[in-house]
Amino acid sequence: RVLGFLLSCSVSCAALGAEIVGRVTGLADGDTITVLVDGHDMVKVRLAGIDAPEKAQPFGAASKKHLSDRVFGRTVTVEWMKRDKYGRVIGRVLLDGDDVCLEQVRAGLAWHYKAYAKEQAKTQRLAYSAAEEQARLDKVGLWSLPNQVPPWEFRHRGSDHMNKAPCSTTSGSTSARTGSHV
Repeated sequence: RVLGFLLSCSVSCAALGAEIVGRVTGLADGDTITVLVDGHDMVKVRLAGIDAPEKAQPFGAASKKHLSDRVFGRTVTVEWMKRDKYGRVIGRVLLDGDDVCLEQVRAGLAWHYKAYAKEQAKTQRLAYSAAEEQARLDKVGLWSLPNQVPPWEFRHRGSDHMNKAPCSTTSGSTSARTGSHV
């Protein structure tokens, strides 16, 4: 099958880009969905360009619900160019031509994931950045609360905490991870 070939391609095929069309059958959180392709291929998709709050963070559940209300059971198109270190397809998700990733940012339910902004087309990068800025100004979604911790810092803090000795008082860097979406 062509789809199976595309999904298993390495970087050489990924550089060409690909498109997946399928029905959303599941959501892990506000930036990860499962798409059923051709009635039998399940593809885990990490929404490109955004990072939604983790489940344990404020607005984590709201982000997942917003995404679910928009795409669950619906047919989406995923424009993708690579996989992350967990094997998930990283892609821009479109529903009826609308950018679902951008909608999450506009609703104040995801950050524009600037660590990967260079992987976006310039028009997308500018739109996502502007959408986050507007959501912040309007204090919508997660921006309605002060001092929000970005998910990449939240994950880093969690792993720091788990890897430290009980009496440790050192603090680690909270810079964004590089290499692949988390």
